[in-house]
Amino acid sequence: MYALSLKQPWATLLVHGLKTIEVRNWPTARRGRILIHATCVPDGRPIAWSRVPLDLIDHCQLKGGIIGWADLNDCVAYDSLATFDRDKELHLNESSWFVGPKMFGFAFANAKELPFYPFSGWMRFFEVKGMELLNQKNQESRS
Repeated sequence: MYALSLKQPWATLLVHGLKTIEVRNWPTARRGRILIHATCVPDGRPIAWSRVPLDLIDHCQLKGGIIGWADLNDCVAYDSLATFDRDKELHLNESSWFVGPKMFGFAFANAKELPFYPFSGWMRFFEVKGMELLNQKNQESRS
């Protein structure tokens, strides 16, 4: 499986379905189930943390590992501030986040939280081996 790293609190917001688009400055053709990795360094912008419901504050403290998964269904091109702002309620970024000439939104659905699994991340998609351990931990958490 492949994973994508996001800073907290964005990783938690995505895993809990409150954020369904992750914005990047590069496109992807990748589709399918993607593990969501929380980076070790959180987003320092207060606006990011203002988006977090109180019941998810503790979850946002998980850093440096896999915290869930979601299905990557599309890659949307934002070629203007207007198109970027159209999806503001899905990606949760302020207008000032848009840096032209083009940005891309990775559209996710069916997000699910998983038990925390420590793992080193990467700036782009990265392969996660040893998924049998993650699947085993997921089965144990259901028991």
